[in-house]
Amino acid sequence: MSQIKKEDIKQEVFDLYDDYAHNRLDRREFVQKLSAYAVGALTVPALMSFLMPNYQGHVQVRPDDPRLKSEYITYPSPKGGGTIKGLLSEPKDNTRKLGGIVVVHENRGLNPYIEDVARRAALAGFITLAPDALSPLGGYPGDDDKGREMQSKRDPKEMQEDFIAAFGYLKNHKHCNGKVGVVGFCFGGGIANMMAVRIPDLAAAVPFYGSQPAAEDVPKINAPLMLHYASLDTRITGGWPAYEAALKANGKKYQAFIYENVNHGFHNDTTPRYDKAAAELAWSRTIDFFKEYLN
Repeated sequence: MSQIKKEDIKQEVFDLYDDYAHNRLDRREFVQKLSAYAVGALTVPALMSFLMPNYQGHVQVRPDDPRLKSEYITYPSPKGGGTIKGLLSEPKDNTRKLGGIVVVHENRGLNPYIEDVARRAALAGFITLAPDALSPLGGYPGDDDKGREMQSKRDPKEMQEDFIAAFGYLKNHKHCNGKVGVVGFCFGGGIANMMAVRIPDLAAAVPFYGSQPAAEDVPKINAPLMLHYASLDTRITGGWPAYEAALKANGKKYQAFIYENVNHGFHNDTTPRYDKAAAELAWSRTIDFFKEYLN
């Protein structure tokens, strides 16, 4: 299994994983279709193990990093009842008010990768909040497959309100300067677009490979946008031309980047879809963008 290399894997295998990860294939169908690509050492179990996230050894900013103050907080869930748990991170011993960033997870809850991203953003000089949409169901279960199944059971509109409430929590935090943006990945990218539509005073939005809002909602967007797409991600990137046309027609402020020969999820360094060069460039652009609009 350890000898499997990314370049040995056909693009169709990554496409199958994308279908599985976004609930268009159940596990049985995924395994069945994957078997067509199992040749020699590339057994089905080896391929599945290779494709799944591996959180061991992929943390860039440790939870106990001495440069940060990170803690779990809770805030009320406006529609779902109960509370939402989130990871709140900021530079340690900070004495000034900072711009805020809501960090929105993929379609599987607040896993270690997204917590790490939230800490990376805090280390860059922001106060960040990474909510867990699975909180009403007990929180991220420690397994992405189970997390994905749990998240599919939540009401989408209730989840939207939970992330909008995270914006309010940060905006009113005593260490925040009142300027709050959002960055989201996959499902979270769609949430970032939604927040740009729904929140008039959102200061900036950065969707990574996120589903686009309806054209009729684009006039409601006030926040400047930075959008990151993958060229091989035809499912999501295919919706970009129409979105761009609507943004242009309505005079909206945006920057967009399509990274060549990379897959959906290219920023996630815990999976083989990760592309180091594209991920680092996209993240550098994102931090610079937030520094421009949140400081």
